[in-house]
Amino acid sequence: MKNVLELKIGEKAIVKDLDRESTVRRKLLEMGITPGVELLLSGKAPLGDPVEITIRGYKLTLRKNEAKGILI
Repeated sequence: MKNVLELKIGEKAIVKDLDRESTVRRKLLEMGITPGVELLLSGKAPLGDPVEITIRGYKLTLRKNEAKGILI
């Protein structure tokens, strides 16, 4: 499985799962990032950290270490 960081800006993907080893797994679930939801990679900082995703109608900015736990 790929993770969100492998998407290009403007690409959409469906969340398949969240990494069980992620220290922020619960936080991601509470923010609405659940399996089956569609997300859009809407932006990246020049060095790739942080990344901005659009999910469920709102924009969310995540650090690389948080975003890598979102499996698509």
